[in-house]
Amino acid sequence: MLDDGSLGLFQVDRPADDAEPPPHHLGHRDRLRQRARRGGLGALPDYELLELYLYLYRSIPRADVKPLAKSLLARFGGLSAVLSAPLEDLRTVPGVGQSVALDLKLMQEAALRMGRETLAKRPLISSWSALLAYVRTALAHEPREQFRVLFLDKKNQLIADELLGRGTVDHAPVYPREVARRALELSASALILVHNHPSGDPTPSSADIDMTRQIVDAARTLRIEVHDHLVVGRDGTASFKALGLI
Repeated sequence: MLDDGSLGLFQVDRPADDAEPPPHHLGHRDRLRQRARRGGLGALPDYELLELYLYLYRSIPRADVKPLAKSLLARFGGLSAVLSAPLEDLRTVPGVGQSVALDLKLMQEAALRMGRETLAKRPLISSWSALLAYVRTALAHEPREQFRVLFLDKKNQLIADELLGRGTVDHAPVYPREVARRALELSASALILVHNHPSGDPTPSSADIDMTRQIVDAARTLRIEVHDHLVVGRDGTASFKALGLI
């Protein structure tokens, strides 16, 4: 028996009074998961959805990412804009490295592929709401103009969605002969033209109208129909057909 009053090998260590408590974000992460399970992911606000995504993927496995999620939304203006931002722009936000930027672009790519799968299974002209949702996801927050062409078969089903022009903040070079040549290569029977206005205003410009008429004329000689030209902006989507411009 020990006479010094100690418990020897059986001594129990007591936590020091000044021991640091666990980081608050550890409990917050669990609470986020519980809320998502109870109410569904749709019940989470954008910043919490972004938090949960960064937690669950390899981006930042242990850190508190709420400040980063809020910084991203503040910098780009919304969740769609965050996901559409170029890699180099994402990395200008403090705390965003290559892994985080790639994971965010992964989320956008997954959304685009799901949209394309939906469109590929049905005639586009009878799936207009799905088409508008897809082009807005792809282009509404792009910082530079892109000109895309949706090539359709005889049943108006999607053959391919291809980028045929990438430009500056207010111009994307488009060559009507190139559009017609690619349509022949794909044996397309119809086209839907799509481009974005980074300014946010989807109103067609005079240059947009002139370029569209050139493509319509080039396609007509090949008996290829141009169903519409959609101009996408943050403020909405303009349809040449609805505006009487085609």
